[in-house]
Amino acid sequence: MKKILVTGGLGYIGSHTVVDLLENGFEVEILDDLSNTSLSVSEGISNITHKKPVFHNIDLKNYDALQRSLQSRNFDGIIHFAAYKAVGESQNKPIEYYENNLLGLLNLLKITSEKNITNLIFSSSCTVYGQADELPISENAPLKKPESVYGKTKQFGEEIIGDVANLGKLNAILLRYFNPIGAHPSAEIGELPIGVPNNLIPYVTQTAAGIREKLSIWGNDYPTKDGTCIRDYIYVMDLANAHTKAMQRLLNHQNETSVEIYNLGTGTGNTVLEVIETFEKINNVSVPYQFAPRREGDITAAWAKPTLAEEKLGWKAETSLETALQTTWNWQQKMTK
Repeated sequence: MKKILVTGGLGYIGSHTVVDLLENGFEVEILDDLSNTSLSVSEGISNITHKKPVFHNIDLKNYDALQRSLQSRNFDGIIHFAAYKAVGESQNKPIEYYENNLLGLLNLLKITSEKNITNLIFSSSCTVYGQADELPISENAPLKKPESVYGKTKQFGEEIIGDVANLGKLNAILLRYFNPIGAHPSAEIGELPIGVPNNLIPYVTQTAAGIREKLSIWGNDYPTKDGTCIRDYIYVMDLANAHTKAMQRLLNHQNETSVEIYNLGTGTGNTVLEVIETFEKINNVSVPYQFAPRREGDITAAWAKPTLAEEKLGWKAETSLETALQTTWNWQQKMTK
């Protein structure tokens, strides 16, 4: 049984990936500093899988603590999620974002070298493309200067990993994903933002549940069919499974280069208003909203060309927007009971 370390494994995408790994026969250990999640997520993972992964409460910025915690542990691979991830917040806290996202990655790469861990999956983002010239976005699209500090940390992270992999002792897959939504079908785990949500869907669900008075839509003057931004919304369990398939590819030595890059999305773009209307219709609820000025760091439109992941990873997003939005409402209802 192969053992995988998942950093940020109690976070939103990390926790769903832990479930998928466990259900596919991997042993998993979780590392998280609980800065944007709760220890209760581990209970949800155990309820779904009937397994309780080893948990390390460690801040990746603290190299000594990281080294001590993992000193006697051995891993076949690492999936690295642990990072700050809010586009808008990153514009207001650039120092915190650069320190957390880049220092954490550097410390983790030191560990991979010390412990001879040769397989790494990196949680990247479509933000590395900035506003792409062509849609849908393929892996060959030129990387522009990202619109946000968050995007810059992902772009820098990819470059750092590439430089380390060039030394010949590391194989990495960089997964650039679009907009994850939804929750596990059991409603045992889902997106659990601390404080005011930065992402659209948890703000939608909290507004529908009466926790928030109104949803603010950042900008209605974009050059799109209804004036709101277009994004590619991918179901979180589909996304989680791509990480499992990527790790299997590395462990089976199927990668063709030391660094491979895959876009993960549905291949379809939806406007913010389309998502809200679909959520209201599928769940028979109302979401009061108001328009607000554009948010710094946001781009007009982004959706994926996911064909390379289909060809090389044998992976495809299979869950509809409607089903994903049902799961996220089920999760919200469970939390507010």
